[in-house]
Amino acid sequence: MNKFLLVTMLVAPLAVIGADEAKGKKKGEKGFVSLFDGKSLNGWKVNKENPKSIAVKDGNIVIDGPRAHLFYDGEVENHNFKNFVLRAQVKTFPKANSGIYFHTKYQDSGWPDAGFEAQVNNTHGDPKKSGGLYAVKDVNPAPAKDGEWFDYEIRVKGKKITIKINDKVTSSWKEVPNAPHLKSMPGRKLGSGTFALQAHDPKSVVHYRNIRVKPLK
Repeated sequence: MNKFLLVTMLVAPLAVIGADEAKGKKKGEKGFVSLFDGKSLNGWKVNKENPKSIAVKDGNIVIDGPRAHLFYDGEVENHNFKNFVLRAQVKTFPKANSGIYFHTKYQDSGWPDAGFEAQVNNTHGDPKKSGGLYAVKDVNPAPAKDGEWFDYEIRVKGKKITIKINDKVTSSWKEVPNAPHLKSMPGRKLGSGTFALQAHDPKSVVHYRNIRVKPLK
């Protein structure tokens, strides 16, 4: 066997492994820290409502079942974020509804009272679609499609929230005193807190992967 062929045979598997590890990763990732190891829910805490609705399969966090919430409970920033950029890849299935909460805190059951929800919904009946700041700065139509991975970014800096889908701004909002939504949702205000992924209902299937955060000063 010639040396060139031998080297090729040795390097090729490493290239495949490298490609798998880099799946979904992009340039401009300096300063980002992973929150999900792709193998387990280490660093995360499922609340007590319906814990079987959330699992890890094939390198993804799989949301499938009745209402539950998965809260980040790990060591990064002691799971208490104020200014940050959060990035994740998301794939929805037909008629699925979910959400990414931020500036929230753990609670055993119910919809999280604290913090904001970045909506995940491309074809569910709720008119509030992916890329919107739920019930604060909503989006319609959906900027992404079911069955395809799309990039989700949430940026909080000071009093401003910016959401991007596939690198395009879908929602931008600056907090003001006595905002209208506070009458019905008094907990939706900027401060600090952790992240949470939502299982919305038994017919909503959503996958998450490559979840990482960059704390900002």
